[in-house]
Amino acid sequence: MSNSMGIASAFVLSSLFVAPMAMAEESQGFVARNAARAAAFEQAQIAQATQQQNSQQAQKVTAEQSKSDARKDS
Repeated sequence: MSNSMGIASAFVLSSLFVAPMAMAEESQGFVARNAARAAAFEQAQIAQATQQQNSQQAQKVTAEQSKSDARKDS
């Protein structure tokens, strides 16, 4: 009897903790926050991709300059 009461109370407590999260998905504030987070994440990804591309171009230029310097020394 006490075992089933413990299981029932655990179920009730877990549903009380989960209920606000389920309702939050429907609120306008939650939707707006998620949209803002998604936009910020996308901007960060674009910035990171641009930074990587710029660093790769800089490495390529540096490699080309070192090759031309090596030719001058020959």
